[in-house]
Amino acid sequence: MTGTTPGRGRRLPSFDELARLEDDELDVALGAALVARDTYDALDVQALLRELESLGAPLAGAASAGAPLRERVVAVSHRFTSLGFRANADDYYDPKNSLLSDVLATKVGIPITLSIVWCAIARTAGLVARGIAFPGHFLVRVDAPGTTDSPIVVDPFGAGRIVDDAAATALLRRSLGDGAQLHPTLFAPATSRATLVRLLTNLESTLAKRGEHARAFIAVDRIVTLVPDSARMLRERAALALSIGASEVARADLLRVIELEPQAPDVPDLEARLATLAKPTKAMLH
Repeated sequence: MTGTTPGRGRRLPSFDELARLEDDELDVALGAALVARDTYDALDVQALLRELESLGAPLAGAASAGAPLRERVVAVSHRFTSLGFRANADDYYDPKNSLLSDVLATKVGIPITLSIVWCAIARTAGLVARGIAFPGHFLVRVDAPGTTDSPIVVDPFGAGRIVDDAAATALLRRSLGDGAQLHPTLFAPATSRATLVRLLTNLESTLAKRGEHARAFIAVDRIVTLVPDSARMLRERAALALSIGASEVARADLLRVIELEPQAPDVPDLEARLATLAKPTKAMLH
């Protein structure tokens, strides 16, 4: 979840350009800012990123740089909470919780957006902090390369608390059921691409539930830009395309799904839907 803010005067990449980058070059904060600009056309993305980077300024070059990792993590969480960032438990499914600009303005968000903020502060403090796509609850992993310190897991949605195995197990079982067990792979750092996909998936879901299908389509379109060969997301985009009358987009997506998964059990249904889309409507006949 690292990256640098484009300098003043430098052209910002489009989302499509960003999506074509390799994962190690893909800036999550920039991607999140561009997602927010889909909602707010006049959003100054560079100013937003400068604001994000400034949050950890008091920790830059701090005397704690040589302190144990846990102490440095606590300092970041203290800065994070002292700035007022907190969980939006009262209105968790508000789409604004997935928009970085709103999270910086209101100081409330969901696990993934709060994690982006926490990581930005940690980066300024010289820490290696990356997101974890933990089931049902995005977390942050902090490493100390070149030391014997074990990674530390942090929950920005939980006021930046350090997550031990017991707390992680409770989070896991809340999402997957009482029999779920921790495994080291659950704590692997998420790629930048996977982080943006998860952010957009949250946004698309909240918008669709509110019946805002046009905005939900934009979000899922961004996901397909990031993972163009995801049959699942192509199915999702096709469904939303149909809901807003974009039948040609739906047709292209369904054809691509069949190409990617010719043996999928729903292929007959998809072919039947394609046959329907191929038929001229009354409006077309007139």
